[in-house]
Amino acid sequence: QVQLVESGGGSVQTGGSLRLSCSASGYSYCNYRAWHRQAPGKEREFVSSIGSDGSSAYADSVKGRFTISQDNAKKTVYLQMNSLKPEDTAMYYCRFRCRVGGVFSQYSNYSGQGTQVTVSS
Repeated sequence: QVQLVESGGGSVQTGGSLRLSCSASGYSYCNYRAWHRQAPGKEREFVSSIGSDGSSAYADSVKGRFTISQDNAKKTVYLQMNSLKPEDTAMYYCRFRCRVGGVFSQYSNYSGQGTQVTVSS
């Protein structure tokens, strides 16, 4: 069973930094690894993704401030968040698309329980 565990959230002031981690287990291969977030009263939104080749994508709202990276040996994806703003306050989730079997196995989407990020002004 694929498990994703996020960590690293916390409370910081405007301009502060946090590094989120998402540790994964139980999969054979993931072709999509991403961070999403959901603020109170809002829908979940895409933040950043990284491909197996290291290529990355970012939401316009975080470009230049957030950096996604991965350590394949540790099966961990990171999100370095700098210059945090109050509008970054949200529950952050990692979301992977993985298969648990061989190369012809079906892919499924998996998400962790989330880690809370609170940015105060």
